[in-house]
Amino acid sequence: MTVTVNIHEAKTHLSRLVEQASKGREFVIAKAGKPMVRVVPIEALPAERELGFLAGQGVIQADVKTAFASDIDAMFSPDR
Repeated sequence: MTVTVNIHEAKTHLSRLVEQASKGREFVIAKAGKPMVRVVPIEALPAERELGFLAGQGVIQADVKTAFASDIDAMFSPDR
């Protein structure tokens, strides 16, 4: 069951309520008996991905610049 507290009580006991919410016990803050917001714990943030984690692990054998020179020129040609 979700606990409902009024705004005054939430302001007075905010630290305790936030601590409880961080442990998984969500609550609702009401104004004049009308539910306004639900306070829930934040899910664990996903780990940041590291760019370049495969740097130096592979070798490209093709000369990409030479192989696609005409295509690259065609894409950036002012005539088009």
